[in-house]
Amino acid sequence: ESRAANASNKEINIQWYIPSLAKPSNNTETKVLLLYAYNTKPVKISNIKIFSSMSMFSGHLWIPLARIISLRKKLSNLKQQVEMLMQRSKSLSSASEPTCFLEQSETLKIIPSKKPQMNVAKVHLDEKTEEMAKMCLSEVKALLSVVPALSLPLTEIPFDITLQSMASLEDMFDPATGCIITEESLFNWIISLLH
Repeated sequence: ESRAANASNKEINIQWYIPSLAKPSNNTETKVLLLYAYNTKPVKISNIKIFSSMSMFSGHLWIPLARIISLRKKLSNLKQQVEMLMQRSKSLSSASEPTCFLEQSETLKIIPSKKPQMNVAKVHLDEKTEEMAKMCLSEVKALLSVVPALSLPLTEIPFDITLQSMASLEDMFDPATGCIITEESLFNWIISLLH
C-alpha cells in the first residue's frame, strides 16, 4: 500500500539516471539514461503485485549528456523570450484597458496554494521567437525519436506555447531533477515521439 500510486489524469513522469562516475574511454561520449512512464487514462494502483493496465507505458532512452546540457540552455533562453513576450503583451493590454478598482472584500480574498500556478495562456510568438522555438523543439524531437534518422526539423510548432509548457520542457531536460508533465498538447506531442 505504501508503494501504491495513482494518477487522476494523463501524465508523463520523467526521471534521469546518471551512471557511475567512472570516466568513459576516449572514443565514447558520456550518456545518461532518460526513464519515462506515462498513463493515457486515470490510474489507481492499490496492489502492485496484481496490477496490470493497458493504459500505462514505460521505457528508457540513452542520450548524450552534452546534447542535453546544450538543449537545456536553449530551452531556458526560449522560456525567457516567452516571458518577455508575455510581459510586453500584458503591458500593452493593461494600457488599453480602463482602470477599475476592486471592492475591498475582493482584495482580501487569498487562496492558499502549495505552489504558485504558472501561466497557461497561449503566447503569441513573434517571428524570431517562433524560429527559436522550432529549432529547440526539432532538437527535442531528434533526441526523443525512436528513429532519429527520420526526425526531420519541425515546420510548425506542435503544441500551444505557454509559460507552463516552456517551464515543463526546461525541467524535463534537467538531468539533476525530473518532472511530471500534464499539459494535454505537450503530453500528446511527447508521447507521440516516444512510441
